[in-house]
Amino acid sequence: MALCGEARAEELRDALAALGAADDPEDLRPPETGLVMTRGRIGGDGRPFNLGEATVTRAAVRLPGGETGFAYHLGRDRAKARLAATLDALWQVRARRGAVEAALAPVASRRAAERAAEARRIAATRVNFFTMARGED
Repeated sequence: MALCGEARAEELRDALAALGAADDPEDLRPPETGLVMTRGRIGGDGRPFNLGEATVTRAAVRLPGGETGFAYHLGRDRAKARLAATLDALWQVRARRGAVEAALAPVASRRAAERAAEARRIAATRVNFFTMARGED
């Protein structure tokens, strides 16, 4: 589900096309958009406080075989939420689980490359204070 949340809508469409998922799932809960309250903590361990609201879209679908899939993601893209829920439902079928994971492999490799690039960019600005020389020595 983390991959579906990080994927773009066209990547989810491509994954479904690669799986040959032609059967249209039934909407248990049509995609809907709402708000959730996000919480934070000062310093990571202080008392929790309400940070603000975030827009979230959710969907729930059922395949003809009875498998259900759910998806929640930040943003307002209802089609993406339904696609992610469909992939979740397909993943529930043990025989298709490997194929679903293989269809989402391009998303995983793209995200890994993006994380590596971000880590390199951040590392270039890191200062190690333990190796800095003082002027009085």
